Amino acid sequence: MSEAPSAPSAAATARWPGQAARVVPIAALVGSAGAFFLWSLDAVTRLRWDHPWLPWFLPAAGIAIVAAYRFVGQGCERGTNLLLEAVRDPSKEVPPRLAPLILLATLVTHLFGGSAGREGTAVQMGGGITAWLSDRLRTAREDRSVLMQAGMAAGFGAVFGTPIAAAVFALEVDTMGRIRWAGTLPCLAAAFLADFVCRLWGAPHVHYAIGLAADRSIALSPAWLFQGLLVGLVAGPVARGFVETTHVFSAAFRRLRSPWIASAIGGLMVVALSGALGTTAYQGIGVTHPDPAAPSLAAMFHAGGVTDWGWIWKLLFTAITLASGFKGGEVTPLFFIGAALGHATSRLCGLPVELGAGLGFVAVFAGASNTPIACALMGCELFGWKWLPCLALACGTAYLASGHAGIYSSQHVARPKWPWARSRAGRTLGELR
Repeated sequence: MSEAPSAPSAAATARWPGQAARVVPIAALVGSAGAFFLWSLDAVTRLRWDHPWLPWFLPAAGIAIVAAYRFVGQGCERGTNLLLEAVRDPSKEVPPRLAPLILLATLVTHLFGGSAGREGTAVQMGGGITAWLSDRLRTAREDRSVLMQAGMAAGFGAVFGTPIAAAVFALEVDTMGRIRWAGTLPCLAAAFLADFVCRLWGAPHVHYAIGLAADRSIALSPAWLFQGLLVGLVAGPVARGFVETTHVFSAAFRRLRSPWIASAIGGLMVVALSGALGTTAYQGIGVTHPDPAAPSLAAMFHAGGVTDWGWIWKLLFTAITLASGFKGGEVTPLFFIGAALGHATSRLCGLPVELGAGLGFVAVFAGASNTPIACALMGCELFGWKWLPCLALACGTAYLASGHAGIYSSQHVARPKWPWARSRAGRTLGELR
């Protein structure tokens, strides 16, 4: 798990009131943007369901996204990694156009059937809005880093409805093995306020539930703790597999020496795979599907309707989509992959599939993002705090089992996961590759 954080310095604490005052307009704007994004995402998803011919235009959509980033989005290509660099170096420029560009690109990706998520969009919208507002408020350099974290927390909290996890994610994601504690209060304030504003707008949130009656003593039972350990052990390597598969496809597409051709071929591959499998369940975000018999994230929490190998197909669809230049994010597909993996693993072992789905839901994300504390807290906010022991065990195990790799190449390694890996300290995951 992550290194125990040190207490914030007196100087950092003294800056909290001024930072919190700036957080209010940031969170209000990001929460409203998050609500608009959730509405729009729901609308384009339903539009694709109603018009099944739309995915045939996915290659053309990929070319349009590449064109937008080539001619309008210079400096925005690194997405979330750009924000992580700005947290460490406040002088790093974050173009305000990052927010509208990632929003439009994500909606286009989902409209035409690319397999992507929404976390990258939420976090980048938060960062872009924060950069724009910080410039207008003439924010001091000392505060920009914390406000950038707060903007990320606001975006995450608004879109997923888990403000505690969102705040910790923003504090934890920059550096593996250490929490940047100085931004605690601004991040918490931003996440809770953005979530409140998003809900005030009536934005749609999907609710998940582990349908098992359990009190604290039952949740600590050896059988269910074993399930948490088991799911974590398989989730870590699968998270690493997702990262490596995405890198393999990215390298293959780069060898084409043309992002235009790469995006078109990636779109064709997604359409061809869907045709070969005879289902559109692995296109789009994958949270729900109009066919109740099709695999979806919501279906993972029930006994039927899930194939044992659905997680592999979602992994492949998402790796191709993102590696070929489409936009969105990895997290919701990782939820799908993890829930399907936990469901299948638990069913094969005769354990409760809904608990396995919930554990896998957060464990694969923990292994891929290297944020085990935030992921365990997210599980608690989604499924109930009584499951904390199982969730913490699954997320911590997946974090250790995924190795020194992750979906954020700019993530800095402060403390290696294993004692024999000290040479990895002080480098980014991109440098380690």
